[in-house]
Amino acid sequence: MTIQFQHRTENINEEGYSVIYLVAHFNQKRLRVTTGEKCLPAQWDERKQQFRRSYPGYQEANELLAALAARLTEAHRRQRAEGLTPTPASLKEALDPAPAPVVREQNLVVLMGEFRDVLRGRGYMYETLRHYLVVSNWLRDFEKHRRRPLRADKYTLAEHDALLHFLTITRELAPNSVYTAVKDLKTLLNYLHKERGYELALEVKGLKATSVDVDKVYLTAAELERLRVAVLPSTLVPVRDVFLFCCYTGLRYSDVRQLHQGNLSGWESGQLLRLTQSKTRRPVSIYLTEVARGILDRYAGERARLLPVYENQVMNRYLKRICRLAGVLDAVEVVAIRAGRVEKQQRSKYELVTMHTARHTFATQSLLRGMPVEVLQKVLGHANIKTTLIYAKIVEDFQHLTMRRIWEGEPTESTAQTVPALCAVEPAA
Repeated sequence: MTIQFQHRTENINEEGYSVIYLVAHFNQKRLRVTTGEKCLPAQWDERKQQFRRSYPGYQEANELLAALAARLTEAHRRQRAEGLTPTPASLKEALDPAPAPVVREQNLVVLMGEFRDVLRGRGYMYETLRHYLVVSNWLRDFEKHRRRPLRADKYTLAEHDALLHFLTITRELAPNSVYTAVKDLKTLLNYLHKERGYELALEVKGLKATSVDVDKVYLTAAELERLRVAVLPSTLVPVRDVFLFCCYTGLRYSDVRQLHQGNLSGWESGQLLRLTQSKTRRPVSIYLTEVARGILDRYAGERARLLPVYENQVMNRYLKRICRLAGVLDAVEVVAIRAGRVEKQQRSKYELVTMHTARHTFATQSLLRGMPVEVLQKVLGHANIKTTLIYAKIVEDFQHLTMRRIWEGEPTESTAQTVPALCAVEPAA
């Protein structure tokens, strides 16, 4: 085989440049391909078949030509050694091979991280992204447990059952945590298949997990009143006040900590709280009752925020002490399902109180006072009324009052008389 480089001056462009070609002769055949380089006639040394020093980057360009010649020679030698007959087409393909197929990332842990970035770009909220991060960590733990990667293209129903066994038995996660893991994993797999064209080893809809109803802790009317009038150390009073304000408005911790003067507006002779919820981005409008306004007035002008809210972990820790001092001591049964077993234990109610207990308290007490479920849905900012109906299921007092009225003929007395009115919503115009 002989290889030459030719400067074809018959195809000079408007700027005076023409292309350098590689020409190879072998077995009475000829291969002619462009090198991708071009230069002025004066920049090409015809005798040495290389670029002159006047060509910018001549050293790199000449090295490219030498590399092309070496690759062609090696391809010719290899094809002959394999018993093939080199042809212009086969040698050209060796010089310019078809692009290698794209190797897709298959590790589900890595893909979950990339999916979180996609969701972040699509405007998903922090709490949602945090859930996906937690699930990603569980998947990583599963990989370490069985010492091999968890791959999207090899995720079968058997693999799924192994993951469920690990989460339920080995990690002893609660059923709702396992349900969340499966839900987020299904979302990821659907995204990979439908939006990224991944070939999966199973039907995503075949992945199953079951959620269970969890008892929600809330304060009764009597407990709420005890908390309101309790004498507490001065360091605990602000935490109690923030918690009570949430009991009177149904706000989440993430919303009450960000309240500012711009969230307040007048309405007739009263005051409204208008805000967009951090979790759902849904706007809500809440009428502030006298007792709720009184808490705000207590801290008016002290800071940019309306209320002194600490970090959630600190609030929850102080709340347990506050409720214990206020006499929220009733024994309650806590039921948990771990590794397929129902575990029951007795706890004092104050141990279970958190900032989110205030939202549960507002919802249940509002229903007991006769607030329609549809109105409660608007106040809480639920997109689906089924979410609000969960609170209707846990208000056992409805059941007890009805049974007393039917069996004993006693009139039902509104528990609203025992504490100040919790909340009302802005009436329709």
